[in-house]
Amino acid sequence: MPATNSLISLLGGGEHPAQLQHVRHIPARQAVTAPWPGWVHPDIAQAYSILGVDSPWRHQMAGAEAAHNGENVVIATGTASGKSLAYQLPAVDAVHRAELRVLESPGRLEHDGAVTLYLSPTKALAADQLAALASLHLPTLRAATYDGDTAPGDRRWIRDHANFVLANPDMLHFGVLPNHTWWARFFRRLKFVVIDEAHSYRGVFGSHVAVLMRRLRRICAHYGSSPVFIGASATSSDPGVSFSRLIGAPVTTVTEDFSPHGATTVAFWEPELTEFKGENGAKTRRTAIAETSHLLANLVSARVRTIAFIKSRRGAETIASVTRRLLEDVDPSLPGRVAAYRSGYLPTERRALERSLRSGELLGVSSTSALELGIDISGLDAVLVAGWPGTRASLFQQIGRAGRAGQDALAAFIASDDPLDTYLVHHPEAIFDVPVEATVFDPSNPYVLGPHLCAAAAELPLTRGDLALFPDNTLKLLDQLVADGYLRRRPAGWFWTHPQSAAAMVNLRADGGGPINIIEADTGALLGTMDSPQSHYQAHAGAIYVHQGEPYMVLELNEQDHCALVRRGNPDYYTTARDVTQIAVLESEQHEVWGPVEMHFGEVQVTTQVVSFQRKAFISNEVLGEEPLELGARDLFTKAVWFTMDNRTLLDGGLVEPQFPGALHAAEHAAIGLLPLVASSDRWDVGGVSTAIHADTGQPTIFVYDGHPGGAGFAERGFAMARVWLAATRDAISACECESGCPSCVQSPKCGNKNNPLDKAGAVTLLSVLLKHAG
Repeated sequence: MPATNSLISLLGGGEHPAQLQHVRHIPARQAVTAPWPGWVHPDIAQAYSILGVDSPWRHQMAGAEAAHNGENVVIATGTASGKSLAYQLPAVDAVHRAELRVLESPGRLEHDGAVTLYLSPTKALAADQLAALASLHLPTLRAATYDGDTAPGDRRWIRDHANFVLANPDMLHFGVLPNHTWWARFFRRLKFVVIDEAHSYRGVFGSHVAVLMRRLRRICAHYGSSPVFIGASATSSDPGVSFSRLIGAPVTTVTEDFSPHGATTVAFWEPELTEFKGENGAKTRRTAIAETSHLLANLVSARVRTIAFIKSRRGAETIASVTRRLLEDVDPSLPGRVAAYRSGYLPTERRALERSLRSGELLGVSSTSALELGIDISGLDAVLVAGWPGTRASLFQQIGRAGRAGQDALAAFIASDDPLDTYLVHHPEAIFDVPVEATVFDPSNPYVLGPHLCAAAAELPLTRGDLALFPDNTLKLLDQLVADGYLRRRPAGWFWTHPQSAAAMVNLRADGGGPINIIEADTGALLGTMDSPQSHYQAHAGAIYVHQGEPYMVLELNEQDHCALVRRGNPDYYTTARDVTQIAVLESEQHEVWGPVEMHFGEVQVTTQVVSFQRKAFISNEVLGEEPLELGARDLFTKAVWFTMDNRTLLDGGLVEPQFPGALHAAEHAAIGLLPLVASSDRWDVGGVSTAIHADTGQPTIFVYDGHPGGAGFAERGFAMARVWLAATRDAISACECESGCPSCVQSPKCGNKNNPLDKAGAVTLLSVLLKHAG
């Protein structure tokens, strides 16, 4: 890897290409070590010493000490800071000592043993941790993964004999808690619950996991155990508050990072404007996918081991495919050393890719956030981040993938056509000089909590004594569940009396409908899966679906049978769906008055219908055609933040009435794009509606809503941080170099109105009016 001052040149285009907006240098960090605690068994210290860990880092020992002392603890330090040792040490030590006691006294009671439950958001991370535990070569440690890929024949052995079980929240929900009587011996001995990558439990998924942890604690109490919870998290705002809300109990925090890390050069890269013009006549910017593919090809050609991150599955596949094509002309041996990695692959594909990445056989990988997590892939030299990943925590996790072996590293943030990306690529201080976001989720969301209460009642009848474990609105929800016939109330508590599985009412990772299977029409082969809500946008007839770099055209979406039929093709375009949305106010729960402007937060009903899709060119984003779709409308009951103002206020601020629709519409689009600056959301987690006169408010109104039933906490965060949010939105629009609005500022890829009308200058004026009255 070249020296730091030569890193930028690897991206191509000379020392200071026009696309390079800023460079930040993250200095190298020296290690600070601490001695092994006196309570660590000599066998454990020796096992780590054989692996080269003679002197652990100070934060590792701080976390291990807290857990050993019986405190729930979260270790929130940077990527590659060795958080795994902090939770492995107390857990493995307890397991090892318990097994030695059993060997010394075979007649000891079974509850004198010790076992650990490890939970991670991905199977790949659990597999990685299993390998790490196996490398200790401790005969007393019987670690095993228990997930959807575990063979049925192995599951009973794991229940009865494993003392370190590695699972995920899905398996805990569907496989373990409903069958807790089979796991009784395990729960009686449960000493530690490890929650890895705790910061990834946000939004609706985080809300589900938070209630799931309360159900787990309830079952443990039933069997007489009270395990210590240990969280491992990326750096985040108030990690102790977030982890405490996740598990429903007080926690100790460890946040100061004493691990070493090589210096990292971070480039802020904005693709240039092209000569192609979009629907509104504005020039379009070269796509982040095309730019990242070009940069990845440059780095792989220089034999620099690189990972490129992008949010979408389709993006990851496309970057790998385009990079391979670019490399064919450079060196025929290189295209085979580039691959895509994403969720939705079959288990055998994922494992093969992980092995190739660790071994160095792969030089370039394009990945969704699946590889953002703490999988051991040390040795990478460079990271490309295509488009804002949603949170600063995610960005730091991703750029931290490189330089883990101590070498200097290169990272580049490549801005996509999005208002937030435009803002951040010109304002690196908004990434490096402000606190990292809080992890946002809401365990009291009734759409989440209600089904979990049914699942809990099916596990054990709920009693009044259990209510303290769950959020404050639990009793009200239980009464509603009884009235709706889901539960029955008896003097002893609330009972689930239906023959079907209560766990099936809960979908931890998506909203309803179950997964859609992607099936190859000619062979019947299962290519992958997709969450049901995505299907109207990504698996409609005519959509392009990409798998392992190979494009397929969707022939039919069969929602009744939960499948989409696809056939191989070779298109030179991608597809994007359009929807139309209506919104109704149900209840304003909070509001602020800014003179003639009012800001509200509350419940809304959103009705959305996907009505068409566009074919767009890969490199330029040029629209090649549009086709109508006939898909049913979907209702969403969720939370929103909305702003109302009267006509006189806008007129006095400098707008004229014909500008109102375009100014409101442009401000809404940009506000959606900038919300992740103050809430740990993704642009696709939220939606918006604007109108010059809304039926429920009777005034010009802008709505921004959570795209999940019951809300996900993002709109509420926008309400709390409105002044910062609106100011950043105005600044992003003003900073964009386009004349009348483009995808980098006020155009939206989701807009059902074909981004019309939009008034860029009017949006700046309107936001200035709001901020003036906000004080």
